[in-house]
Amino acid sequence: MQNIYNYDYQELENKLIELGEKKYRTRQIWEWLYQKKVSSFKEMTNLGKDLISKLEENFTFPNIKILKKQESKLTNKYLFELFDGNFIEAVLMRHDYGLSICVSSQVGCNMGCAFCESGRLKKVRNLEAGEIISQIILVSNDINERISSVVIMGIGEPFDNYDNIIKFVKIINNSYGLAIGARHITISTCGIIPKIKEFMILPLQVNLAISLHATNNELRKQIMPISNAYPLDDLVNVLKEYIAKTNRRVTIEYVMLNNVNDSNKNALELAHLLKGMNVYVNLIPYNETSHLEFKRSDNINNFYDTLKKCGINVTVRREFGGNIDAACGQLRAKEVK
Repeated sequence: MQNIYNYDYQELENKLIELGEKKYRTRQIWEWLYQKKVSSFKEMTNLGKDLISKLEENFTFPNIKILKKQESKLTNKYLFELFDGNFIEAVLMRHDYGLSICVSSQVGCNMGCAFCESGRLKKVRNLEAGEIISQIILVSNDINERISSVVIMGIGEPFDNYDNIIKFVKIINNSYGLAIGARHITISTCGIIPKIKEFMILPLQVNLAISLHATNNELRKQIMPISNAYPLDDLVNVLKEYIAKTNRRVTIEYVMLNNVNDSNKNALELAHLLKGMNVYVNLIPYNETSHLEFKRSDNINNFYDTLKKCGINVTVRREFGGNIDAACGQLRAKEVK
């Protein structure tokens, strides 16, 4: 039996018709799943016993639970246990404009970025669309509030799980689903060029973020092995193509690593690399971990000023939850030895 959250609206409608039910039942079921966020079919009180029985015979609810939660003033960090005993994480962040959540897309990650805690634990498997959705549902139920923005930037490389990610986005964006606006959804990738090209032709208004973290290909290969397959110049060229085709701005994520990628020379190189592109740079203060040797940069302000003087649109990411294992993968790493 399939997790019912793995079905998009059309797929569920087709399945219900196959079971001898009317189309309108799809909308009723989605209201229970995504608006009322029930956890069993028996709670769907307007469906009738026969339909409830059919649902129980053909679908399951996801077997995922909150194992741990750490809280700070602006952030909740969640560790989930999946049906197979694996662990993933999500982070809830409180902003002036509402609540956002950073979700995981895989169990582990094969990208091997040197500074990334979650990259120490290799990919076990992709998450299904329903398992990604469940992170939002469980957190929303836990805090009893609506989450209005989603960032796919947790454990895993989203474009290494492309089909499930696109299905996830379409479900949460659906007006009968979680009704999260496309412009409030951001997918982050370290630069899998074929999938960026695939993504740019989809009729979606979803935001794209690129984990760049280096200003030349040699440095990027040292800290991000993805550059061996997809060199930095090729990545920049496909981003120019993406911007021209979609007319959408791209976010450039740049984690500030002390004495690695944070010199004023690096800032000038980055400004040259991005000159004339419709991007904005998000400088990220590094969350240090006990397992990795990298340290937080002490040159963030100078780096920021240099980019500004070069005409680059730049911000410094507001810090969330440094006291609650907020670095991606930290909480999970304590469970996986």
